[in-house]
Amino acid sequence: MSLATRDLNVLNNLKNTTRDKENHVPEGTITTTAKVEKKRGGRLVWKMSPFCGRTPGRFVMFPIEYEDIWRMYKKAEASFWTDLPHWDSLKPEERHFISHILAFFAASDGIVNENLVERFSQEVQVTEARCFYGFQMAIENVHSEMYSLLIDTYIKDAAERERLFNAIETMPCIKRKADWALRWIGDRSAGFGERVVAFAAVEGIFFSGSFASIFWLKKRGLMPGLTFSNELISRDEGLHTDFACLMFSHLVHKPSAERVRQIVCDAVIIEQEFLTDALPVALIGMNCELMKRYIEFVADRLLIELGCEKVYNSENPFDFMEHISLEGKTNFFEKKVGEYQKAGVMAKKEDQVFTLDADF
Repeated sequence: MSLATRDLNVLNNLKNTTRDKENHVPEGTITTTAKVEKKRGGRLVWKMSPFCGRTPGRFVMFPIEYEDIWRMYKKAEASFWTDLPHWDSLKPEERHFISHILAFFAASDGIVNENLVERFSQEVQVTEARCFYGFQMAIENVHSEMYSLLIDTYIKDAAERERLFNAIETMPCIKRKADWALRWIGDRSAGFGERVVAFAAVEGIFFSGSFASIFWLKKRGLMPGLTFSNELISRDEGLHTDFACLMFSHLVHKPSAERVRQIVCDAVIIEQEFLTDALPVALIGMNCELMKRYIEFVADRLLIELGCEKVYNSENPFDFMEHISLEGKTNFFEKKVGEYQKAGVMAKKEDQVFTLDADF
């Protein structure tokens, strides 16, 4: 190798070393292959956004690097979970009441699904009904998850949270309701018609008092997350009860009217016992006696849907339930809720015709 060639190689190596130093990315700052370019004044800038680079600490939330972005996140979080401050502001007796309601809801949807899987879906052979039951099972899973998430969010004490999640074993008033429903699932001597009535009572009576208690919170402007999810779920359960009544109407060999009344009245007694335990003291606008009358009111509505006469002749004691579009048919309130039904599913064909004479 000539001296001139060697000197040229040394010069090129020095240039490359200098360039590498200029473009060097500090270790630990970024691990991606993001390129850098030289900017006027000797400053280095990223060709890709700094947000896109992988930093070694990306799996750990703290320390916060962008305070303004963090504040925006906390603002979004606060607007979503305003329920928690509301929960903390409730009186102890109010929290006792609502926690009982959530504990029942968290377990009840699983019991309804147990009946659908073990009995109704295997017994009913009509395709249309099986389609409904299949969809109902999926919806009940969503309900169960929702109520479990609410308990997990509101209840910070681990032991109390565990007690609520296992309410059908740990809370006698909820165990009575669960045992009554489970007995109908396991009763091989009961006819299909009797069990249809029993589960119409589960979703039409056992649920109705609990729904009303949450709408009571809505009347007071509290816990929007809970009350909105309750609004959606109550509509589902109203539809499920309507379907049970529809199935009952198609039966050729129905249980006697006396037997239907006995099943419904048994459910009323158990639900009133539950509410006595859940509501040990009177609250503003809500107490045990008012709730008992409300249960009798919805039981009468259910009996009418099942083709029977009223038993209790009680009036609705809660004005706020009238404001939730309570229709005098089954148990509760088929309030039409926006942003829930898939667009176009229930639309009529003529509703989809383009016209220029619509009223605005």
